[in-house]
Amino acid sequence: MEIKRAGSQASVKGPSEWFTGTVRIDPLFQAPDPALVQGASVTFEPGARTAWHTHPLGQTLIVTAGCGWAQREGGPIEEIRPGDVVWFSPGEKHWHGATPSTALTHIAIQEKLNGKVVDWMEQVSDPEYRLGLIGK
Repeated sequence: MEIKRAGSQASVKGPSEWFTGTVRIDPLFQAPDPALVQGASVTFEPGARTAWHTHPLGQTLIVTAGCGWAQREGGPIEEIRPGDVVWFSPGEKHWHGATPSTALTHIAIQEKLNGKVVDWMEQVSDPEYRLGLIGK
């Protein structure tokens, strides 16, 4: 048994290559080999978001605070709130983050395939992001 005590793992700033805006990543767990799963709590300040990306074995998001948006390529921007659980299928291109006016925190859980959990792509443009305001 291993217990990761709250505050025992340093927070890191979300790199600008992968995120737009202010993002904090708090590692939660990374299972030792041969297990493949890892998880982190990710906080997006208002307007912050991921770049487009995929996960080789999919990703689960558990929204814990705030209000945010998530979108898969070709689909509508969906509002996500605390208690919502979002699943992205393996290889599904998507992004997620805060709304322009509200921060978002979610737990992100994904698995490694050949040592890799994510493939980062281009940034979500401001016009793409602002589409979430239509009809709100």
